[in-house]
Amino acid sequence: MSAPLPDLDRLHFTREQMRAVDRAAIEEYEIPGVVLMENASLALADACTRMIGNAAEPKVLILAGPGNNGGDGFALARHLHNRGASPITLHCVPKAAYKGDAAINLAIIERMGLPLHTLEEAPDLNSLCPEPAIIVDAIFGTGLDRPIAGPIAGLIRAANAIRARAETRTLLLAVDIPSGLDCDSGDPVGDSEIVIRADQTVTLAGRMIGFRNPDAAAYLGEVSVGDIGAPRELLTRFGELH
Repeated sequence: MSAPLPDLDRLHFTREQMRAVDRAAIEEYEIPGVVLMENASLALADACTRMIGNAAEPKVLILAGPGNNGGDGFALARHLHNRGASPITLHCVPKAAYKGDAAINLAIIERMGLPLHTLEEAPDLNSLCPEPAIIVDAIFGTGLDRPIAGPIAGLIRAANAIRARAETRTLLLAVDIPSGLDCDSGDPVGDSEIVIRADQTVTLAGRMIGFRNPDAAAYLGEVSVGDIGAPRELLTRFGELH
């Protein structure tokens, strides 16, 4: 009889270990990347639904970065719209820069006619989406390994400022990890002022090793693990039990 598998919520991953999980899920188990992204977006939608509560047609501002985190944000917009929310998505790079699964989900919400804006078109978040119920940080994920600069740094500052205003009561949800936080160390990648300060973080597939850093709690908020459908055998193969 085989030994029981450990509690998945206790597994932690480095950046490279999580990349290995994604790669093996796609290459060994032949799970299409777009399926993993769809599962991730459903986990995010469930978290948003819990955060929104009973609000009628709540506004959700989604900040979509240049990679798969942005793709998660695009797919999330579709699910939130279908659940009766009013998502507004801001993408941080031109549409042509999105490739693969992210481009697929961007094309879907374009065809749905959901509100889409570029960072250059709508630099003022207050005008773009006054008093959102939630701001979703889908800018950078676990791959970030250098300081954030330029317009995206300003975007992070603006999102944190909206969250900090007591009168808005806006909550901030981070996808995978707050943008600007290093997933291996749990410290800011650069300036500590250019890190998302989340109320909740939905980390996809498993917790990152940097989350164990006590200083990371100020950025993470409440942490939950979103199931993306990766086989648990992969998670136990690559993760570290803590």
